[in-house]
Amino acid sequence: MSAPHGTKTNPFKQPSAVWAVAFACVISFMGIGLVDPILPALASSLHATPSDVSLLFTSYLVVTAVAMLVVGWVSSRIGSKLTLILGLFLIVVFAGLAGTSGSIGGIVGFRAGWGLGNALFIATSLAVIVASAKGGFSGAIILYETALGIGIAVGPLLGGELGSISWRGPFYGVAVLMAIALIATLLFVPQQPRPAQKTSLAAPLLALRHRGLLIMGLMALLYNWGFFTMLGYAPYPMKLGAHELGLVFTGWGVLVALFAVVFAPRLQRRFGTAPVLYANMLGLAIVMAVIAFGVATPSVVIVAVIVSGAFIGINNTLTTQAVMLVAPVDRSVASSSYGFVRFIGGGLAPFAAGKIAEASNQSMAFLVGALAFLLAIPVLAAGHRLVTAAERDAQPEVVAPEDVAASGPATAASPATPTLEPLGPVLEGSRPVVAAVASNAAAAAVVDRAAALARAEHASLEIVHVRETDVLEELAISPESGDEARAAVAAHLERLAGNQLAEDRLGDGRPVREALAVRGLVLHSVGGHAATAEVLARHAADVGARAIVLRDSVRGTVAKHLEPSLGALFSGTGVPATPRPDIVLVPAPDAALEG
Repeated sequence: MSAPHGTKTNPFKQPSAVWAVAFACVISFMGIGLVDPILPALASSLHATPSDVSLLFTSYLVVTAVAMLVVGWVSSRIGSKLTLILGLFLIVVFAGLAGTSGSIGGIVGFRAGWGLGNALFIATSLAVIVASAKGGFSGAIILYETALGIGIAVGPLLGGELGSISWRGPFYGVAVLMAIALIATLLFVPQQPRPAQKTSLAAPLLALRHRGLLIMGLMALLYNWGFFTMLGYAPYPMKLGAHELGLVFTGWGVLVALFAVVFAPRLQRRFGTAPVLYANMLGLAIVMAVIAFGVATPSVVIVAVIVSGAFIGINNTLTTQAVMLVAPVDRSVASSSYGFVRFIGGGLAPFAAGKIAEASNQSMAFLVGALAFLLAIPVLAAGHRLVTAAERDAQPEVVAPEDVAASGPATAASPATPTLEPLGPVLEGSRPVVAAVASNAAAAAVVDRAAALARAEHASLEIVHVRETDVLEELAISPESGDEARAAVAAHLERLAGNQLAEDRLGDGRPVREALAVRGLVLHSVGGHAATAEVLARHAADVGARAIVLRDSVRGTVAKHLEPSLGALFSGTGVPATPRPDIVLVPAPDAALEG
């Protein structure tokens, strides 16, 4: 049984604060692709070699890598809005200075400052959108995915158009657009609360002591070596003008965005993270080999570069997914550690490619890039068991309350496998009603509907608060901390207890019916809605749930994946002893709460 579908929300109907940051995200994602069309023009106009020009990538990415170690420390002390503003200010200043420079050395130095600003901005932009968006976490994800796609696809096109006028054009263009975003952020984005806990400066480096995180980081370093070899050096053998190069890399960017957001999650669900990454690395190695052996034919290089966008989009998403699966530390710390290692590889590769080409030939530079992709395969194989164990379709680990108390909240929230953390003892009695909620304003309506159903059926109630980590291209984000998720469950329990007192007492103070038995749980999950649905379905079968109550929403929710998960669980051999639970969908009480 299910409730009627409610009014669907338009995720693009948002406050001014969201649009200000989303606009800045588009410009930020243009960053690397923007300069690709002008690389040959820079070399010609400033009498520099390709390896000299490639230092634009090296300074930008190496500084970004180092900055990844400190952005968490900074934002946890000054707040996300001030971190955002600082990042935007640095981008405006250094992009503008790069446009005024008359030498490669000057541009390289200013690109370093640009990289610092971009690291500060990217680290906090999604958090600000999540906090400000009307649609909650899902609505914010839609907006961020849109900004990512537009930025990656349009960056090379804008760079080509401005670069066809002057090589200074893309730098000035970024400075002007980011200045507009900075003003809008100052005017429209409210002050954001500072995190309750400050991030340690040493945490990202100390996290690399964990084998799984280190292996995934080294794999990403090799991948980025090959990727940025192509990105930083492929424009030269194409022998095209800035405008034509912009069109080529726009085609590449469209495939990157499309495969990162749409196809990578589907492939991962069907084949698993590690198998897709093996095939993807091999595909990238083949593409690089095609460029190497066809380097004298511009059309071969052009087609190969565009095709590589599909592989790169998949890889950007799934390598981040793999890191979040195996990392036994807080997700923001894992993201910083991983970013530091991979950007080091990306920063050094273009410069090394230029030097290799000067010492031998262009083909050899691309063959080294192909070798880096191939070497990433055995490195990933060293962590294969960790990845597959973390994502295998198995019964979720259930952490006992006494274990949570002994190990602390951070440990309970950090396992790679989906984890159900109970906040109370197992309920005795009839089959419970399970309410699955997340951190949005519609959660109260779902809990109330489930409580009403439990009372009508003389059953107990379980409130499962879902805390997911979403992976967007190369960024992992959670809408809340483990402590915040536990506090949300406690608030639901307290509210239900208050309602019970208000509704169940007569004038003489005598209770009119038996109190509702309620237990809370937190579901910590990396892998998106499909993985969450599998865990929720398994738990419902284990406790013999009579119904699962959750919110009906416009896209991407657990509800969409729950039906096939239950279907697979209750068919064939090994059928649970209890009947299959009903799914009850509760529309959001107001369209503005939908997301």
